[in-house]
Amino acid sequence: MAYKIEQSRQWLEQLLQFMDIPADVKVAQNHRIEDDPSDWLTIDETNLTPEQVDILIGTRGDSLDAIQYLANSILNIGVNEDDHHSLTVELNGYRVRRQAELKILADTVAQKVRMTGVSEEIHSLSSAERRQVHYFLSRVNDIYTESFGHEPDRRLIVRLR
Repeated sequence: MAYKIEQSRQWLEQLLQFMDIPADVKVAQNHRIEDDPSDWLTIDETNLTPEQVDILIGTRGDSLDAIQYLANSILNIGVNEDDHHSLTVELNGYRVRRQAELKILADTVAQKVRMTGVSEEIHSLSSAERRQVHYFLSRVNDIYTESFGHEPDRRLIVRLR
């Protein structure tokens, strides 16, 4: 798998070059949050302008999500679905900050569901963010989550077990 991750890193550097945004990409081994099982590809923003960083992150992370989706697709070409591996693409601390926000959101919604007994819907999350909230709450015994609807109006439902 290390070879495939290196391929993904090289692919991401080439993508950035095609976008006329030359930046190094590093594989981060100790950048995981909350036992996140993915490896991280971190784009070095040292030589990037604020405008380039904004373009790569996009509105609410949508550009970074798209790049991450493509990197994961490249990583898993020809790999049995049971053996799929995941990458998180990081830039300028965006993923770390967003994961912390999602953890707070997940905890807050779970607490509200516990107190009221009423299911809650979380709207406006990307598929990657929904997976992250599912993951955070999967470790809680009294809470159940599921996704409902179709893109672009897919939402996450949080309820008591």
